[in-house]
Amino acid sequence: MKPSDMRQFGRTDLEVTGFAFGTAPVGNIFREIDDQTSRAMFDHAWDAGVRYFDTAPMYGHGLSELRTSEALRWRNRDDFVLSSKVGRLLRPARRDSIDFAPWVNAAPFTMEFDYSYDGTMRAFGDSLQRLALERIDILFIHDIDVYTRGSEQPEVFRQAMDGCYKALARLRDEKMVKAIGVGVNEWQVCHEALKQRDFDCFLLAGRYTLLEQDALDEFLPLCEERGAAVVVGGGFNSGILATGAKPGAKYNYAPAPAEIMDRVAKIEAVCAEYDVPLPAAALQFVVAHPAVPSFCAGTRTVRQLEQNLAWMDHPIPAEFWQALKDKGLLRGDAPVPA
Repeated sequence: MKPSDMRQFGRTDLEVTGFAFGTAPVGNIFREIDDQTSRAMFDHAWDAGVRYFDTAPMYGHGLSELRTSEALRWRNRDDFVLSSKVGRLLRPARRDSIDFAPWVNAAPFTMEFDYSYDGTMRAFGDSLQRLALERIDILFIHDIDVYTRGSEQPEVFRQAMDGCYKALARLRDEKMVKAIGVGVNEWQVCHEALKQRDFDCFLLAGRYTLLEQDALDEFLPLCEERGAAVVVGGGFNSGILATGAKPGAKYNYAPAPAEIMDRVAKIEAVCAEYDVPLPAAALQFVVAHPAVPSFCAGTRTVRQLEQNLAWMDHPIPAEFWQALKDKGLLRGDAPVPA
């Protein structure tokens, strides 16, 4: 598929491009990106036909939203879809008083979690101010997973289902946003949220990939049944599905364990046989599922962005996918590109 192909966003009337521009890197995660590079990536994505952009207050303590605003504010607002997140409030502070890690040279705001009704409404209004746009199309409740909140997660999840959800449902009812959802690192949290509340969509980081398909058991079938869209971020499992099984490869933000290195090496062997780049297979596999309209990726340079766009458009023969299944490297029930 082409990165600019438009796809229905679940049960909503939104359409998004198959490739979404993720803005965590322009929030200066781990290392700084200058304003010129940030703007060049936005412009290149736009020129390539990308029309879905995802941001969050967390990304660079507001810097990502500010840069998204600078890049998109003069575009026709009806020509693109924008998502952001709630669950954190930003407050101005002196730079020398802020612990920015893992962000570098971020915006001068402290962050605090707030999943209350009032906090959610304030977070939404604050994001509109930073973005200098009249609307946000999609709002996700951010980071109510075990990965982020640890032992506090059950209570945080309850607070979000009571406070955040009530606020987001009102914003949807009043047509201030078109879709509401949850953005986390674990499909199990998304699954429980969908069972408890009437969500339209999810942003799932890394849990449906060439290496992980457990979401096929319960979560993705329920999404199809309910018409909920799933945007997949982290589709390269934080690195190894882009770099391959080379020394130092990362899997879920840590050095890849031996069994993952071995599995990726076997997938790479099939890739070599069919002349398919591993990252192209990883990217295209994700968006083959009928509940997944878009693959969200962030990049640090225009060259990285160009490469991602090329991988989405790379031809892959049907025999390649069957070979992965025949070798037990991909679940037999996993949807693959036609």
